Amino acid sequence: MGRAEAAAMIPGLALLWAAGLGDAAPNLPRLRLSFQELQAQHGVRTFRLERTCCYEALLVDEERGRLFVGAENHVASLSLDNISKRAKKLAWPAPVEWREECNWAGKDIGTECMNFVKLLHTYNHTHLLACGTGAFHPTCAFVEVGHRLEEPMLRLDLKKLEDGKGKSPYDPRHRAASVLVGEELYSGVAADLMGRDFTIFRSLGQNPSLRTEPHDSRWLNEPKFVKVFWIPESENPDDDKIYFFFRESAVEAAPAMGRMTVSRVGQICRNDLGGQRSLVNKWTTFLKARLVCSVPGVEGDTHFDQLQDVFLLTSRDRQTPLLYAVFSTSSVVFQGSAVCVYSMNDVRRAFLGPFAHKEGPTHQWVSYQGRVPYPRPGMCPSKTFGTFSSTKDFPDDVIQFARNHPLMYNPVLPVGGRPLFLQVGAGYTFTQIAADRVAAADGHYDVLFIGTDVGTVLKVISVPKGSRPNSEGLLLEELQVFEDSATITSMQISSKRHQLYVASPSAVAQIALHRCTTLGRACAECCLARDPYCAWDGSACTRFQPTAKRRFRRQDIRNGDPSTLCSGDSSHPALLERKVLGVENGSAFLECEPRSLQAQVEWTFHRAGEVAHTQVLAEERLERTARGLLLRRLRRQDSGVYLCVAVEQGFSRPLCRLVLHVLSAVQAERLARAEEAAAPAPPGPKLWYRDFLQLVEPGGGGGANSLRMCRPQPGPRPQPGPRPQPGPHSVAAESRRKGRNRRMHASELRAERGPRSAAHW
Repeated sequence: MGRAEAAAMIPGLALLWAAGLGDAAPNLPRLRLSFQELQAQHGVRTFRLERTCCYEALLVDEERGRLFVGAENHVASLSLDNISKRAKKLAWPAPVEWREECNWAGKDIGTECMNFVKLLHTYNHTHLLACGTGAFHPTCAFVEVGHRLEEPMLRLDLKKLEDGKGKSPYDPRHRAASVLVGEELYSGVAADLMGRDFTIFRSLGQNPSLRTEPHDSRWLNEPKFVKVFWIPESENPDDDKIYFFFRESAVEAAPAMGRMTVSRVGQICRNDLGGQRSLVNKWTTFLKARLVCSVPGVEGDTHFDQLQDVFLLTSRDRQTPLLYAVFSTSSVVFQGSAVCVYSMNDVRRAFLGPFAHKEGPTHQWVSYQGRVPYPRPGMCPSKTFGTFSSTKDFPDDVIQFARNHPLMYNPVLPVGGRPLFLQVGAGYTFTQIAADRVAAADGHYDVLFIGTDVGTVLKVISVPKGSRPNSEGLLLEELQVFEDSATITSMQISSKRHQLYVASPSAVAQIALHRCTTLGRACAECCLARDPYCAWDGSACTRFQPTAKRRFRRQDIRNGDPSTLCSGDSSHPALLERKVLGVENGSAFLECEPRSLQAQVEWTFHRAGEVAHTQVLAEERLERTARGLLLRRLRRQDSGVYLCVAVEQGFSRPLCRLVLHVLSAVQAERLARAEEAAAPAPPGPKLWYRDFLQLVEPGGGGGANSLRMCRPQPGPRPQPGPRPQPGPHSVAAESRRKGRNRRMHASELRAERGPRSAAHW
């Protein structure tokens, strides 16, 4: 396809996206916290080593209370309670001769010819299995970590190294996907130096090493492995299977479509021993199915085809976990990411469905309608489903059919038929996901933590929507956990300690799963936040404990409706009032910032001497901003009381009253003269604004409330745009025109204001 044809397709693709997503806009988080706010108020902790990058492998060890980290030339052991303290590090560089050989092969000796530790697994009670690239010489080692909690150990014997081929990638740019079951390592990896022979490989343990059929595009076609999980099939361990998640070039795509990437889930049996006469030392139970994450549309589905990460959320029944997966899109038209949820029953159903079949190079892929041999390909040799005790006993027709038909015809669709949560045009891409199941007052909820390529973590909650199993994702928080906006490469959760550990190329970060005090100091704010970790206890928003028998703990995660729960609450703060002054034909800014970015602000106006309150409507003199209301070309009749009300989830709450006084030019002139006369004032805070207030309200100016801002303090603030500046005829402009160039120091003004009460929204 030439450039002209591709360009001609762009409008059509845009229409498909519009049909599928409608007028989709980026979801706003309820709270957005910068790195500086997290560091100052919420205890984000970071760990990094000097002259070291690429913190990619994370392993949470709850028993030892340690977080093990794999990075460039190092393995580190950190405290789960505080990764910045009691850190132990172990240097593990590649031998000099390996680095030189790597450099001779044309690789960069400073960025590629290092030992990048790609995987860490708990091997037994005293050792970890660690594998790295070894300067394009994949290598593994057993790291002794001991079993005493009070004395963390980290020791590696460089004389006892293992060959890492088939375990770790050669290239540091490739991801490693593996799982250690017992003493057997199952890996999805490139098994050659050139990165062309991708394979699913079993190594270590007592069973023979097995791999996929090499250089057969029907099995694997330039795959990018993402995650590997061991999931029991039944009570019989002979039925256990290993599931691989990856993306690859689709062999079933029509030639006219060109190169197309699809996401896959693959399966193999743990007790697979390979074939007897065919597929010797190869998998005989390997099958794969397409993993679909798309938005249905009138003109066609919008596909998120690039699988980025998968998280397995276990439940009491280990055989039916939920799979949370994040996807991006390869489209050149729109930027978007999505979260789709899959049930293991749907995955198994796809592997029990029809096989995909193609007769010849000119035929399309269709559902296989012929006879399927017995035992059905993909079944594990087990007493549960048959009489075969080993894959070596499978008949030849079973082996040949499995070799020629690894692809299933039916795809695996997400729960509910569409993504749980998506972002379009947000300026970032989802890269990682972790999930935590939380007990709340009205049930259990899954909280998702989604990493992005700009160093942020999104906190999303899955709540029921209509009839089951439909759910929707609500974006609660957006956290900038890395100051340098580095791509998040790995995430792990400690549910026991309520901590999230995040890795990037530049550092490792630790943040709490909840920040209840940030949600507000009123019952309504706490309920509207819909955070299952938090509840209103009668006086504050605090950590919710399911076992606590306290009747006044209020929480509504499903609906987020405080109208009933908080109807009798009297703990909300007094309504703030602020006096605002302006000059005729000038400008005035009425500041009002809700704590929640999802709240809508409404304004009402009450003119002095009138009874009725009127709604402030849009007009050309008025501009609504994220931080308040800007009035231009002021008139005397604009004087009055402006009430700022935040509306969220149908619940409205007044934030503050702003009393606007519009002065004439004569009054502004008098103010300027008064300030000039007060120039040789004694040292100390100069109360210049009191003279100004005396013009409006003699004897009553200078109260503490007169300068309070209608914005949440303390706590997070939305990231606003630049504040609108007053016009040339404002009070400040008049004062400058008269030659006033004195400026009160910020600390003096704060000293005069006294303690500032917090606005609670």
